[in-house]
Order: sequence, then C-alpha cells, then structure tokens
Amino acid sequence: MISILRRGLLVLLATLPMLANAATSPSAHDLVDRTTKELLSDLAANKEQYKTNPGAFYDALNRIVGPVVDADGISRSIMTVKYSRKATPAQMQRFQENFKRSLMQFYGNALLEYNNQGITVAPAKDEGADRTSVDMQVKGNNGAVYPVSYTLEKISGEWKVRNVIINGINIGKLFRDQFSDAMQRNGNDLDKTIDGWAGEVAKAKETTDEAAQKTAQ
Repeated sequence: MISILRRGLLVLLATLPMLANAATSPSAHDLVDRTTKELLSDLAANKEQYKTNPGAFYDALNRIVGPVVDADGISRSIMTVKYSRKATPAQMQRFQENFKRSLMQFYGNALLEYNNQGITVAPAKDEGADRTSVDMQVKGNNGAVYPVSYTLEKISGEWKVRNVIINGINIGKLFRDQFSDAMQRNGNDLDKTIDGWAGEVAKAKETTDEAAQKTAQ
C-alpha cells in the first residue's frame, strides 16, 4: 500500500508542472483579445511618436505581436514545400526575418491610420484541440465594418497565429501566390525573391486596400 501511494504521489508531482502550464496558457480567444488590447493601448500612448519614428513602432509591434505569430510556420507555408526544401537554413532564416519585418510594416501602416473607430473581438467559441479561429470586426474611418478572422494552431501547448483572413482575403494564400509569381519573374532565383519580398507585401496591401474600398462603396 505504501509503495502504491508513493508511486501515486510521484505521478501527481510529475503532472503538476503540466497542469500549471495548461492553467496559465491562455485560450486562443483570450490571446487575440489580450494582444489586441495591449497593441491598441500602446498605440494610443505613443501614436504621435510613432508617426515620426516608424522604426520604434515596428519594434513595438514585433515585441507585442511577434511572440504570438508562428513566423516559421507561416514562412514555410508561403514558400511552399516546392521551394522551402531547396532553401538553405540561412535562406529560410533570411526569408523569415524579411517576412516578419514586412508583415509588421503591413500592419503598422494600417494601424497608424487607425483613430479608435472600434475593434471588437467576437465572443469565445468552442476551440479545436490543435487548430481554431478567432473573429473580430474592425470599423474603418468611413464607418464600414471589415471582418477579420485569425487562424491559430497550438504549438508546444501554446496558441500561435498561423493565418489571417481580412475582409474575405486569405492573406496566407495571397502571399503564397505572390511568392510563386515572384519566383517565376526572377527565374527561380530564391535569393532575389527573398530580398525583394518587401515589395511583394506592398502589393498585398494594395490588394486589401482595394477590397476595403469596394466594401465601403
């Protein structure tokens, strides 16, 4: 009996850290809600500074948003297996850094135009074990409401953003198509495509802006 109790105690002690991690790890909904509120609070306090020093804003975005984004998974998804299996570790790392920097600029430029019109995170819903989505609505300067949906995947017990759909536009698919097109234009030169990725993200922003204008009309 004593040996059974001892083994039971050891099992309990071994599982306590996992239980603690599960208790402290936020749900996908709470993660998106918390990150959104932190980002908007920081923007409200520092917006004028950020307008004259965009670099500081991108650093703040990377600090707040960076940890909740699966940059590695998104980068490989954009590059697709066709190209990622041919890429060296150094090329993958460079693309991931270029992707993160351009993504922060993509969102940063839009956020600097935001004037507290209203961002509402939808109520929590049942979440899948490893993959789920969290919806929100963003009100534009023109009063139009734009739907946004984040796709999240659980990685090492924590939810990470893997994709986003803005006003019906699947950003992950848009980036994949643009990467493939850029590779064709660049004669399958991976380095040239990686180094020119910021320009591809700028095209993506034009696409989403055009869709937003159509919604507002």
